[in-house]
Amino acid sequence: MSKETEKQRWQRNFADLLQELRVAQTGVQILFAFLLTLPFSNGFTRTTAFQKDVYVVSLLAAAAATALIISPVAFHRALFRQGRKPELVRFAHRMATGGLAFMLISMVSAVLLITDFVLDRPIAFVISALTGIWFLTFWALLPFARRNWGDDDIDDEDDDPRPSAID
Repeated sequence: MSKETEKQRWQRNFADLLQELRVAQTGVQILFAFLLTLPFSNGFTRTTAFQKDVYVVSLLAAAAATALIISPVAFHRALFRQGRKPELVRFAHRMATGGLAFMLISMVSAVLLITDFVLDRPIAFVISALTGIWFLTFWALLPFARRNWGDDDIDDEDDDPRPSAID
């Protein structure tokens, strides 16, 4: 198996990042669309001032997440064929991370809005906090705790003399 060049690695990193952004973009767009239609539903007139504030936080966070998650595409268009893939990958990584952070805020706020509407506020706070912890566990804690997970496997693969299906 041949070693990839630095340019190939940057290309692969960018392609991988775009795939990840496609998944995140779908989720944030669905949430954003739901939030955009919510004030036009019949029950929205029954919301409290607190719930309207939470709604605005969720809506603005979804808008920010959408902007950040889509921004690598616009950045790519601006830098197209300029040989600046490393800069593009670093920028896209930062924007994806920021987009996921705003998506987390929007999702937890949306959960708070809905649970506060249908349940007592203390229960809504508990459910929303648990939702935030759940997302942080899978989006931050586990990935950071396991970021070196598999390094031994990669080293072992290099030492394996048997040809793989990829070779």
